[in-house]
Amino acid sequence: MAKQITVRNVGPELSKRLERMARARSTSVNAAILQVLEEAVGLDESARRTRLSRYTTWEESELREFLENLAAQREVDSGLWK
Repeated sequence: MAKQITVRNVGPELSKRLERMARARSTSVNAAILQVLEEAVGLDESARRTRLSRYTTWEESELREFLENLAAQREVDSGLWK
């Protein structure tokens, strides 16, 4: 069941911006606020994918180079551990 939440002390500038956002999205202020909240807490799947996309920008060659360098760092120099 959906829950109702009341937000108090919404300042005039925030109110104006929320109303402007709602008009730009052709939706109600309530729907715009719900979208913002869902994005903020990670419930909006498209927002999550957008955030994660910054981690998938490597070319295949860059990934290969990274993995090779990582493997080299994991080699133990046994001469140092005697």
